[in-house]
Amino acid sequence: MSSIDDFLAGARSSLDRVAPARAASLQAQGALIVDIRPHANRAAEGEIPGAVVVERIHLEWRLAPDSDFRLSGVTTDTTAIVMCNEGYSSSLAAADLQRLGLKNATDLAGGFRAWAEAGLPVVPGGSPAVP
Repeated sequence: MSSIDDFLAGARSSLDRVAPARAASLQAQGALIVDIRPHANRAAEGEIPGAVVVERIHLEWRLAPDSDFRLSGVTTDTTAIVMCNEGYSSSLAAADLQRLGLKNATDLAGGFRAWAEAGLPVVPGGSPAVP
């Protein structure tokens, strides 16, 4: 059995994690920022404009390229940047998406809090998740 630190390092070994400024640039080029934070965090801290809110329990079904329940337009070539609060659970989630065929899945290093600390745009939160 490995430790959580080993598990996280293994997940991150396949990711080209992006810093907030790079994530903003990729979003401007059409990348999808996927917010997996709980509603309480989004309501309290805000959200990234244009991010798609997907509950963690639905993430694989909404972003797996071969899922009948995937978001419209998601293909194996979609760049998806998964975001959580601080960049830990998003690494695990992005690695799962890569294993499901979303080859350009990655995560936001430092999560939403790093984005906000970088002074990038934030809007009031509380948006409902994609059903």
